[in-house]
Formats: sequence, C-alpha cells, structure tokens
Amino acid sequence: MKLGILSGYSGRSMDLGIDRIKAAESMGYDSVWTAEAYGSDAVTPAAWILANTDKIKVGTAIMQMPARSPACTAMTAMTLNQLSQGRFIVGLGASGPQVVEGWHGVAYGRPITRTKEYITILRKIMAREGPVEHQGFHYSMPYQGEDGTGLGKALKSILLADTSIPIFTASITPAGLAASAEVADGVFPIWMNPDRYDVFEADISKGLNKAGKTLLDFDIAPFVTCIMGDNVEHCRAPVKASMALYIGGMGARGANFYNDYAKKLGYEDAAVKIQDLYLAGKKDEAAAAVPDELVDAVHLVGPKERIRERLQAWKAAAAKGHVGSMLIGSGQTEALEFIASEML
Repeated sequence: MKLGILSGYSGRSMDLGIDRIKAAESMGYDSVWTAEAYGSDAVTPAAWILANTDKIKVGTAIMQMPARSPACTAMTAMTLNQLSQGRFIVGLGASGPQVVEGWHGVAYGRPITRTKEYITILRKIMAREGPVEHQGFHYSMPYQGEDGTGLGKALKSILLADTSIPIFTASITPAGLAASAEVADGVFPIWMNPDRYDVFEADISKGLNKAGKTLLDFDIAPFVTCIMGDNVEHCRAPVKASMALYIGGMGARGANFYNDYAKKLGYEDAAVKIQDLYLAGKKDEAAAAVPDELVDAVHLVGPKERIRERLQAWKAAAAKGHVGSMLIGSGQTEALEFIASEML
C-alpha cells in the first residue's frame, strides 16, 4: 500500500501547507496531489511543491482535460518530470458540463472518447517515436478543420522521450472505470468502501482484459479523509458537508455521477434525500442526511483506536490488490503520522 496526501485546490488565498507536505515526505508518504476547479490551477502548485521537496512525488488530481490540449499537458508533464528527476504524475479528469461549458467555454462532448484520445496523444508525444498525428472526435493533429490555414505540420517533441510518467484518470462511472483500466495506469474513484470492490470489479476487469493487463498493472487510488478526535460526531460533520455537496449538488438532478455512485454503494434512499434537500437550498439538512455508515465506510474519523480498527479493512483490500494507494485528506499532521505508523 502506498500513501499519498491531498493538497487539493485553494480557496480565496493560496496556502499549500508546505510544512505539512514536508512532514509527510519525512514520514514516507509516496505522493502529494494538487487539484483545480475554477480558481487555483493544479499545475502551478505542483511545480511549487516539487521545487520545495526532495523525494515525494507530485500528481494532479485532477487536471481538467478540456482546459488544455493534450500537447500542452504532455509539455507540462515532461518538463516537470525532467526538472524533478522523475517525480511528476499526470492525473486527468473530464470535469463536468457545468465547469467545462460554463468556465472553459468549450463543449463537454464525449468524456470517454476524450479520455481515450487524450491519453493516446500523450503517450505518442512522450514516446517520441515520430511526428504526432491523430484524427479523432475531439482532437485533430495536424488540425483539419475548415477554419484552419492548412499549414499545420505534424511535430515531434523537442524534449527527450519520457514514457515513465504515470497517467491516472478520475472516474466512478462504469464506462469511465473501464476506459481508465484500459488506457491509464490508475484511477481516482473519489471515495471507496474497501469492502466493496465488487462495485468496480466488472468494469475494471473489462478494461484490463481489453488491454491485456491485470490489477498488478493498475493502481486504484481513492481519496480518504481523516479527521482524528475523541468526538466522532464532531469529526464526521465536515465530512458530511463535503459529501452532501458532491452527492447533492454536483451536476444536475438527472446527471450527478456522485449521486449515482452513492446509490451503487447501497445508499439509494439517502442519495435521493440528500439531493432533494441540497437542491432546495437546505445544505445543512442535506449534510445531516448523509448516513453515518457511509462516512465510516469510506473515510477515517474518530479516536485513534477507531481509525486503527478501520484501517484493517484497507490493509485487507490492499492485500487483494483492490487498493494500490490511499490518498489521505487531512489537515492534522498527527493523523498523517498515525496512519503512516499503521500502514507503512
């Protein structure tokens, strides 16, 4: 089992918590992950962290694919990987139509098609076996559109070939999980119940089989919030608020991947209630409707003894190959230290 920490994206002001990241590096954490929504970007903080650390890997969870061309992402990844002596990890996501079309001003299109095209182009650029050509639904290299000049030329990266950079995707949909297993090196399924790999198994197996891979070739890396404290209810509260946002408020009523995912995990009635309350503007009530059992299944909350007990399920899942990395979200250095002492 590898451990990582989540840096996330910033609020109004940037604060990466470099001291906490350096502490995690000294504890043996393998990676730290930045993010972006429609404020701070994922790449700039990743570069900053790489410049201020020595060993820990830095990944993006996630870079929004519609925000950058595949070539731009490849240039960024190869540059950062050279500058950091091989410590950069590409993490990609399709984001959602609200952000893609509302913020970036481009069509959301076909997210699975985009993911496959994007990673195909990345790997071609990184391999540097020849000038890159690709004609697909989302991307045309050289550009073939009617509004082009016709002067585009297939090009090969100036930087040395670098096929060592891992590529992860974020997904929880059946098609997305299968696509990730087929073309990527790992997946972020946001939260995960380590006892319920069956929720993913058929989809991941489908992708792995198509690519001729096994679980040994694929890293399942869920986000796990850890809040340590004697009062379990107090520790659960911020987790519930975050989960209510995703289950209730992400996407539209009929197009919320996280709501569908909560239902698959066995919380169908709760998912419906959370969404109804959240979309009615009753955010506190929506948070209160998040079941304690769901929080406890996918996150780590409460006293050390309680967290230690729940970590046994994560250890068992890792032994079966069902989890490759735990990406811990915690502002408590003591919690990071405790998890490292139990898992590394």
